[in-house]
Amino acid sequence: MNKNIEVLANKEELINRSLELILAQIPTALEQRDCFTLALSGGSTPKPLYQKLSAQKLPLEKIHIFWGDERYVASDHADSNQLMARQAWLDQVAFPPENIHPMPTTGGDPVADAQKYEVELRQFFQVAPGEFPQFDVMLLGMGDDGHTASLFPNTAVLKEDTNLVAVGDKSGEPRITLTVPTINHARCVMFVVAGENKRPALAQVFAETGDEMMYPSRLIQPMGELYWLLDQAAGAEIATT
Repeated sequence: MNKNIEVLANKEELINRSLELILAQIPTALEQRDCFTLALSGGSTPKPLYQKLSAQKLPLEKIHIFWGDERYVASDHADSNQLMARQAWLDQVAFPPENIHPMPTTGGDPVADAQKYEVELRQFFQVAPGEFPQFDVMLLGMGDDGHTASLFPNTAVLKEDTNLVAVGDKSGEPRITLTVPTINHARCVMFVVAGENKRPALAQVFAETGDEMMYPSRLIQPMGELYWLLDQAAGAEIATT
């Protein structure tokens, strides 16, 4: 694992650096696989990143968009990660509809919908049972409790090690989420974290030893590159490497 920690002066520089890293990954992916796969995160932090991506001249026909997790709400619900990304980026440009792969959330059964997304991922990436896909870039955020995607502290989904997709639990509300091994198979994982309220959790995540069930972001140890991009408010107390 190639781990990089960068503390940027402010949120604007954090977003600009995130954009720079994503754009740098695209040519290599296209050269090697003729396709670039990007898993998006939700929350408020990445929204300006998506807005900046909408202003880029990109080979949209070769870019495929997925999500790391999704609230179990309709796609037009205010809490939907898909809706935020569509409003900020995906619906602002001429993305081929078939290149956008949202998590299903309307089947009335979160487990069945998670299984549907798993089937879609296995078919798209052509991976057999027991194998995991390799996303080119996996965007992640981190909550002030140390969770990432919908991998919440002390929940059963943290121990899921065979499925690509599973159901997370946020205070009794189901969330569809990529599992820890799916995230860890990505070629590049990028945490984009902002805000002073993240400092206590970051201290636990970066501690030499700690409780992975209590701070699930500790579980993200990808096979490829790992970037922790922090604004000064979040990362002032973190030693960079």
